[in-house]
Amino acid sequence: MADVRKEGAARPLAAVADLFAIDAKSALADSDSLMHAVLASVPDAMIVIDENGLITLFSAAAEKLFGYNAEEILGRNVSILMPTPHREVHDGYIARYMRTGENRIIGTGRVVEGLRRDGSLFPMELAIGEAEADGHRVFTGFVKDLTERFAAEARMQELQAELTHASRLSAIGSLASALAHELNQPLTAVTNYVSAGRDMLGDMSEHTKPLVYEALDEAAKEAVRAGQIIRRLRDFVSKGEVECEIISVTKLIGDSTTLGLVGAREKGVTWSIHVEDNIGDVIADRIQIQQVLVNLMRNAIEAMEMSSQKHLTIDVHAVSGDQLKITVTDTGSGLDAEVAANLFQPFVTTKATGMGLGLSICRTITEAHGGQLEAEPGSDGGTIFWFTLNRANRGEA
Repeated sequence: MADVRKEGAARPLAAVADLFAIDAKSALADSDSLMHAVLASVPDAMIVIDENGLITLFSAAAEKLFGYNAEEILGRNVSILMPTPHREVHDGYIARYMRTGENRIIGTGRVVEGLRRDGSLFPMELAIGEAEADGHRVFTGFVKDLTERFAAEARMQELQAELTHASRLSAIGSLASALAHELNQPLTAVTNYVSAGRDMLGDMSEHTKPLVYEALDEAAKEAVRAGQIIRRLRDFVSKGEVECEIISVTKLIGDSTTLGLVGAREKGVTWSIHVEDNIGDVIADRIQIQQVLVNLMRNAIEAMEMSSQKHLTIDVHAVSGDQLKITVTDTGSGLDAEVAANLFQPFVTTKATGMGLGLSICRTITEAHGGQLEAEPGSDGGTIFWFTLNRANRGEA
């Protein structure tokens, strides 16, 4: 009888244990379902690997991004998601970290390339975290696809280049009349010299022969001069790719003044150029920096239109071993304080027909070159514009 009671008492205990086991399994199943639901809702791809670099978790976003199903990639080495040469050395990175504890990438974000199942590459931002449980380490990678962002940035750069090019064309448009006059001078001279030489050929003698040679020589020089103006004009308006190179500062200033000072003499403007001795070279895109200089010179000439004194000064000097400063100073009426505060903002202009983009573009160009562009009032009136450029021969100043 006692045994029966004992057996009967054991049954409720077993039933209770079974209930706990069922509840534990149910809780585990619910937890697993919750984990999968969470992973499916994470917007960025998430990948978890163990100490050997084997994938233990692959989120729904990771499946979509890399083109693999979780079932087929779990247990495989995470290097399958990397292009060469990172694929071959990744296991070595993990081994070194496990051996030395030297942290190089954990906890920081970096931009790398990912490899999809179809073999295509894409830019991605990767952040890696670390966790430890039961003496085992796991590493979690959070991946954000940067394809659209990079494409948008590339498009913005393309639009900026288009705008910069349009600004150059606009500058040439405003120079059209002065350029026509500038080109007309050498072409007229060529015509006159050639005509004089032709006339002297009719009475060729030992006396006239040197004069014919001289006339043809002068005609050739004037033709070269006209050709140089056209070449620099063509280079200036060409679209081209941004191409930084080592440029002589003296040549840069000389080429820029060819266009920037066109028609200045006819408007009564005088100028002086001071380049510090042994100033050396700069690292820059030649056409873009010419655009900045031409824009500043043309603005200075226009600012002095109603001034009794019209003098433009260009000064180049080193400000450090790394940079030099180019200054364009005019003797105009100066800047209104309200305009000066927003001078480099797009669509701010003092010109009746201006678009207000020239100075904004110039600042963008100089900042892209690692420099800055500023304006300040001159000590005797007028305005001083200056910008800085990186020197090629650094450390010599």
